[in-house]
Amino acid sequence: MAKLNQRVRNAWENKEAKLVLATVDRSGNPNIVWVACVKIIDDERILIVNNYFKKTLENILSGSMGALLFITPEREAYQIKGTLSYHTNDDIYDDMKGWLDPEYAGVGAVVLSITGVYHGADKIV
Repeated sequence: MAKLNQRVRNAWENKEAKLVLATVDRSGNPNIVWVACVKIIDDERILIVNNYFKKTLENILSGSMGALLFITPEREAYQIKGTLSYHTNDDIYDDMKGWLDPEYAGVGAVVLSITGVYHGADKIV
């Protein structure tokens, strides 16, 4: 498993509010969605809130890998790739509900376990 380095953490602190989460279905068809409720759990995992995903959730439950794309105000793009797991009744879900604004549904928590981080085409982690 890869770990976030300080460069990526610094970029994350200045990221724009909306990020893009990409998954694929069993046939390899891509799906992307905007996400805004995200949090670094630790150097190896990022939590993404499910606010009523449909195709994305189907892809996650079928074993899809994922990629999370974010950009900084300086137009620096970072892509974090990894495995995905889904949580609805455990400590991860409970923690998410503790910090999530009640305005958002938060019907589940997706954990991206990091396998690589890219800055443009360059793998940096």
